[in-house]
Amino acid sequence: MPPSTAHSLRKFRFNRPQQIAAVLLLILLGQCLWVARHQTLSQTDYEFARCGREMWEKPSPLAGYFTTCGNVHDGTLAYRAAGLPLTLQRIFSGQASSTSTWEMRHEISYVLLLIRLPFIAAGLALGACLWWVTRRLYGNTGGYIALALYCFAPPVIHACTYPNNEILVAFGLFSAVYLAIGVAHAMQGPNHKWRPRIVLLTLAFGFTAAAHISAFVLALVLALAFMAYVAEGRRAYLPTLLILWVLGAFFLLFACYAFRLDAFSYVFRSAAGKMWISPGQSRDLFAPLQNAGITIAAIAAAGLYLIFRRSRYFGNTTPLIVSLILLALITTGVHSQTWLWALPFLLTFVGGLFADVLETRYRRPFLWITGGILVAQAALCLTSLPLLWQ
Repeated sequence: MPPSTAHSLRKFRFNRPQQIAAVLLLILLGQCLWVARHQTLSQTDYEFARCGREMWEKPSPLAGYFTTCGNVHDGTLAYRAAGLPLTLQRIFSGQASSTSTWEMRHEISYVLLLIRLPFIAAGLALGACLWWVTRRLYGNTGGYIALALYCFAPPVIHACTYPNNEILVAFGLFSAVYLAIGVAHAMQGPNHKWRPRIVLLTLAFGFTAAAHISAFVLALVLALAFMAYVAEGRRAYLPTLLILWVLGAFFLLFACYAFRLDAFSYVFRSAAGKMWISPGQSRDLFAPLQNAGITIAAIAAAGLYLIFRRSRYFGNTTPLIVSLILLALITTGVHSQTWLWALPFLLTFVGGLFADVLETRYRRPFLWITGGILVAQAALCLTSLPLLWQ
């Protein structure tokens, strides 16, 4: 085993904090599987699965998705994700390539779960990233609070249990922003420490671009802005890195269009990249009763940010800025749930502010308040699960 690999394995620990985070993610997985088990194959499921299979099995745009799937407007990633498990199942089972998704539904009892597995995996990966970021920034307490609210968020469970680009964008955008901040910090050290992270960040940009092109633009702008703030003395590298990230992301995006110029040109001819300001869409996050715990926590965190001056530092201000930007934006060319993109940043902000207050002399009463909010949100989420599959 190479020394670097052995060192990485020695650094990895699965102690009490990681175990608690794993239990929370398992609870999220259980909720997603329960909702998926009660669902039936919808027209949306069928369209995503059919188009996704055509992207993998008939990569020619003339014979496949570019002419037969006219609803591919935001990005191909969700279609490919929905179709890949079915394509793999067909290959390993020896089924004919002409077997339709509808026929597979009658032949395979778990076809509905196969379609949803990539999106459940994306939701779990986003939860793991949220835990990793908040724990490193705010300690175990901040990580527990943010992850608990995330795992009992009905919008997250809903986004994990049907084919869509929104949960993929949320994962890619959150990863890209915090990877960029990590790269900026690593650039203060030796080159061998930050070069692999730049490659990982390029992959995150490509992933985000394949899900939604406007999200890629947002991720790129936010990443450069935060890196310019953090990477003091290394800002001269940013133009070169910008070229690398744009070229790398567009190469990966080109690959998602099967390296076909005619299909790839649709990225530039469509209206998927158009955005405008309209904060009204944030009502979809804050208005529903089942999100009341998240709403109360967000309002409380905003109030604490204004009251406690010691909480106004980069680690807390960054997720607040991104949350406000995403909550105020809409994509005018293609309908998107930008408020869902904002949710992990908002929960990061909540975790940071709550963790700060729990380190003050108000710890005991605020601990009861925090526990009450988490229990209330968990109860609201569990009672709303039947509504998610109806």
